[in-house]
Amino acid sequence: MEQTKYLVVGSSHAALEALTAIRMHDPDGSLTLLTRDPHLPYSPTVLPYVVSGRSAPDNVFLRDESFFAAQKISLKRGKALKALHSSRNTAELADGSEITYEKLLLATGASPAIPPIPGIDQVSYHVLRTLDDATQLHAAMKASKQAVVMGAGLVGMHAAENLVKAGAKVTIVEMAKQLTDGYFDATAAALIEQAFTDNGATILTGSRVVKLAPSAVGATITLESGATLEADLLLVATGVKPNIDFLVGEGAAVERDKGILVSERMQTSVPNVYAAGDCAQAKSFYSDTKVMNAILPDAAEQGRIAGMAMAGDPGIKDYPGGIPVNTYHFFGRHAISVGLSKVPEGGEVVTRFDEASGRYLKVIFHEGRLTGIYGVNEFFDAGVMSQLILRRIDLAPLRERFLAEPMKTGREIMSRTWR
Repeated sequence: MEQTKYLVVGSSHAALEALTAIRMHDPDGSLTLLTRDPHLPYSPTVLPYVVSGRSAPDNVFLRDESFFAAQKISLKRGKALKALHSSRNTAELADGSEITYEKLLLATGASPAIPPIPGIDQVSYHVLRTLDDATQLHAAMKASKQAVVMGAGLVGMHAAENLVKAGAKVTIVEMAKQLTDGYFDATAAALIEQAFTDNGATILTGSRVVKLAPSAVGATITLESGATLEADLLLVATGVKPNIDFLVGEGAAVERDKGILVSERMQTSVPNVYAAGDCAQAKSFYSDTKVMNAILPDAAEQGRIAGMAMAGDPGIKDYPGGIPVNTYHFFGRHAISVGLSKVPEGGEVVTRFDEASGRYLKVIFHEGRLTGIYGVNEFFDAGVMSQLILRRIDLAPLRERFLAEPMKTGREIMSRTWR
């Protein structure tokens, strides 16, 4: 049976940051990276560019074989974790082999959540979560004339834009009252919707798919209203669920379909087992509530903390809590959301909207401190805004300057306070 001091399962940002953190403190301890993906590590954020053809699949990898060799990391690609036997510190793989470990990081990410719609198992559909998904969708969209995208989150909207640009007649079906629900408010969503309809897409918000069936074209989609749509390409982009099936019977604290509960140092309730990224629920910055904050910066930060904890690095600091950050580019425009969308009690909301230019800014303050900022075609640095929130910097003395020029003012503040 193979043995390793550190076992990291997964290969995206959380896993890679953990590898670096471990090697910073322990350059020689045996270290194994296990991933079910057959490819070298890549970022999920690059997938829309693979779909569009702007990025070749062979040019998107974050690390190459030489990196793993130089860092003395055993890379096992195409090897899925089947079961965890924590009582004996052993991971069982899908091929029947086993690896024992001293410390284990679960950075297994998430998979598309497929809704239980009658007939969905009878039709062909695409999802977009892996590099193989992206290459398959890229190939299929070249021949598509009429496509339907189920779900108007950022994954669905990215794909819908690529389909529009490829020449397909695109219909986006979303259950919520607005698209990009959970990312942007109604005003921002309306601006995004207008860009899509101006480019020929049809948006059906407040609509639910109740039935799917094969058709001569590809699939017939029946809506709750009774209306039907025909599609030669169907994309299901209705959310994700954490990859945690291997934890059955393990006793790890898990909220169903919401991820593994972890401490402020990414420790699970199982000894020697840590979790980070899209499979984990860590505390929110705004409260002690556990949340899955499925964004790249948080995955990287959680992975770094987990790696430091596993290696016993004395420089470790507790995870400060998740802050939602989303950047979205569409039809030559951009939208950014950072922080809390809910206005706290006693909070203040400031908005400005230039309908002619399509520029929109919404800023939320509480006791002079930033809690959230949202914009369409407004320029500000999402990373800087996150730090202003995390550091609870009092913006009251610079409030008007900040509202007039959030990017310039934010950077000036951080240049003086960044440590």
